[in-house]
Amino acid sequence: MTSGTPSSPAVEDAPGEADLYLRAHGLPDIVEVLLPDTSGVLRGKWLPGTAIDKVWTQGVAIPLSIFGLDIWGREVEETEIHLETGDKDGLCWPVPGTLKPVPWSPRPAAQVLVTMFEPDGTARGTPWRLDPRQQLAAIVARLAARGLFPCVAFELEFYLMKPAPPGQPPEPVFPAVGEARQNMYSMSDLDAFAPLLHDMRGACAAQGLPADTVISEAAPGQYEINLYHRADAMAAADDAILLRRLIDGVARAHGLRATFMAKPLADFAGNGMHVHVSLLDAGGENLFAQGAAGDALLRHAAGGLLATMADATLLFVPSYNGYRRLVPGSYAPVSVTWGFDNRSVAVRVPNGPPAARRLEHRIAGAEAHPHLVLAAILAGMLEGIEKEIEPPAPVAGNAYDAAAPRLSPSMAEAVARFSSSDFIAAAFGAEYRRVYAVMKAQELAAFTRAILPLEYDTYL
Repeated sequence: MTSGTPSSPAVEDAPGEADLYLRAHGLPDIVEVLLPDTSGVLRGKWLPGTAIDKVWTQGVAIPLSIFGLDIWGREVEETEIHLETGDKDGLCWPVPGTLKPVPWSPRPAAQVLVTMFEPDGTARGTPWRLDPRQQLAAIVARLAARGLFPCVAFELEFYLMKPAPPGQPPEPVFPAVGEARQNMYSMSDLDAFAPLLHDMRGACAAQGLPADTVISEAAPGQYEINLYHRADAMAAADDAILLRRLIDGVARAHGLRATFMAKPLADFAGNGMHVHVSLLDAGGENLFAQGAAGDALLRHAAGGLLATMADATLLFVPSYNGYRRLVPGSYAPVSVTWGFDNRSVAVRVPNGPPAARRLEHRIAGAEAHPHLVLAAILAGMLEGIEKEIEPPAPVAGNAYDAAAPRLSPSMAEAVARFSSSDFIAAAFGAEYRRVYAVMKAQELAAFTRAILPLEYDTYL
C-alpha cells in the first residue's frame, strides 16, 4: 500500500513496464500522456511511440501552473503560480499500471497516467502538492501511519446524448417525455445501446479497469458503470478518472456524446459519483466488521464525514451546475445525514455481509475530481476517528423530511465555507485551500455575470 505516496516516486515501482507493453501490443503510433488538472480535465501531450521509454527514464515536462487553470483552461492569475513564478516546468512521472492501449483510437495508441513532481535538484523531485493525486497520496499515507488502509469503489453515472450544434444543449438519446420516460433498471434501454455498452466493457477489459455492473438509470439515456472495490485507494481514484475518459472516447466512436455534467436535464435525475469506503488492517481484514470495536470505528468515521461535510462540499460539488442536482426527492442528498440502507441520506451504510461493511458517500457529482473527492472523504473519516466524533442518530425513512442541517444550497456558500475552513487547511494545506478557493470564486463569477435565455424571454 505504499505505492504512490509522496515519498516514493511512482516510476520506481514499475521497472520494465514499457518493455512489457511493447511485447504485448507492439509499438504504438502515439503515446498519450494524461495529467488530470485541478478540475479533473485531462491535459498532457502526445508523444511519438518511439519515445515510450523516455516517459519512464526522463519523465515528461509540463508546467507546474497546469494546476492553476480554470474549467475553461484559462490561467487564473490570482493563484499566483503562472508568470509570477516564471511559469516553471514540473516533472511528471508515470503511474504504475496505467500504460494501456486505447481501443477506441483510430490509430494504434497507448495512454499513461502521470503525476507531477517539482524539480528540486534530485532525480525525481518533490511531490507537487497542487496536484490532486499528490493530495490524495498524502492523506492515504496519514491513514497508513495509523494502520488504516482504505478499500474503495466508485460508481459513475452519465448520460448518452446526441451531438448538437455549438451553444445548444445536446439531446438525450431517448425522448424525454415527462415522468413517463423514467425507466429505472430497464433491460430494453440496455439492449438499445448494447453494441456501445459492450464496447465500453471490452475497453475496460483491455485497459484493466475493474468494471462491474452496467445499469440503466432513471432518466432518458442515463447509465451507470460501477467499479469493483480496490484495496488501494490511489488505484481506485485512478480507475475512476480513466473510466470517464473511456466512456467518453467509446461514445464518440459511436457518434454520440457522454456527459458527466451533474444536472444536464432540468426535469430529470442528475449524475452522481458514489464512493464506497471501508477500512482494512494490515492483514486485509475489514475493521468495520470487528464487532463492537468495528461499530465504534464506523460511527466515528461517519461522524467525521458529517462534521466536515459543509467545509468540503466544494470538492464534492465543484461546479455551478452541480448544486441543481441537490434537490429533494431526487435521490441526491440535501442534508447532513447518515443512515442504514437509506438512499435519501448523504452517508449510507449499505446492506450486505459483515465482511463488506462500508460507508457509501453519495454527495459528489459525476463531474467532480475523483482524487479530491476521495481525499476529502478519507480526511473526514480520519478526523472523526482521531477525535472520536459521534454522529447524530441515523435517519430511518425519508431524509428529505428530516430536521437536519442542509448541505450548501449554492456554490457561493460552498466557496465561502471552504475558503475559511480550518479543517481544509489542516487536511490539504493552507496554500491549496487558497488556490482552489480563488479558482472556484472566479468560476462562480463567470456564471453570475452571465444573462440566461430565460431572462431575455421574461424581461426583454
